Amino acid sequence: MVPISTLVPLPPPHFFGPPQEDKKTVTTIRISAINFMFFILLVTQIPCKKLLCARKYEFLIQYSDLKAKNVYFYPIILFNFGTMYNQYETFLKHVVEEGVYKSDRTGTGTKSVFGYQMRFNLKEGFPLISTKKVHLKSIIHELLWFLQGDTNIKYLKENNVSIWDEWADKNGDLGPVYGKQWRSWETRDGKTIDQITDVVNTIKNNPDSRRIIVSAWNPADIPSMALAPCHCLFQFYVAPPDQSKGETKGKLSCQLYQRSADIFLGVPFNIASYALLTMMLAKVCDLDYGDFIHTFGDAHIYSNHNEQVELLLTRAPKPYPTMNINSDANSIFDFKYEDFELVNYDPWPAIKAPVAV
Repeated sequence: MVPISTLVPLPPPHFFGPPQEDKKTVTTIRISAINFMFFILLVTQIPCKKLLCARKYEFLIQYSDLKAKNVYFYPIILFNFGTMYNQYETFLKHVVEEGVYKSDRTGTGTKSVFGYQMRFNLKEGFPLISTKKVHLKSIIHELLWFLQGDTNIKYLKENNVSIWDEWADKNGDLGPVYGKQWRSWETRDGKTIDQITDVVNTIKNNPDSRRIIVSAWNPADIPSMALAPCHCLFQFYVAPPDQSKGETKGKLSCQLYQRSADIFLGVPFNIASYALLTMMLAKVCDLDYGDFIHTFGDAHIYSNHNEQVELLLTRAPKPYPTMNINSDANSIFDFKYEDFELVNYDPWPAIKAPVAV
């Protein structure tokens, strides 16, 4: 359970460098240590459901006759705000504080942790983070592209989506990446397996199966891929309806295992993409929404994203928006971009960052 009130300290100086003075957002408050403690006790009792502030403040705490001590905080104060809306920001903060320095394939350098998990209740909102604006158009078109089994960026370019440009060859080909593995995994006897179709059929006809799994990690094909799958395996789970609560439909949940995660640029896309896929499958299988569970292997912040992370962590998360799926599609492959309507998304401005290729 996330504490009702959380003070998020500034990351250590060796990660972001010393705090920069900003007269517009930095305030010095001279208070006694005891009064500061009473202030914290007071604000935790206020029955407010909003984040009161998320700016950077400098608290100058005077300890009687002792030397004054400067303490820097991001006072992100949460009251009854639940456990979902700030999960991504808590994840970033965890890596800032607990991560270790590691080299990587791109030569950029990262701060990294191994193993982490977030859980989003899809009935409580669509988990599109609000502390920076996320380009939903790219997420939807990429997901539809995956579902069609496509591995050439022509469709993406036609829809002004450029997120795969850096990895495509001169013909726009990426090799046997996600779409190929999802829709036409090749077997030793020359046949192919449509994993997405198999998932739909199993959810409908054998919802208690523990084998409702899609894998993009095909060791034989990885050398031919422009980029090995980062989000490499996902599993679905159907919970039966709770009749004591008046439920008439089961609930569909999805757990993703992501072996490698660029937390600042990639993870907001991954959360929204798999949440949306779960909702689409629930709709065509006549189920209610359950949870999206996101499990990580190597989760990292690239060294050239440090300033962007620092800025994002000064911002207060807002409630998630609602995703309406306005389609009568009976097949997971029949959805169109126009079928999706995002309501009440009020994010902070976008934050640009370079991609590590």
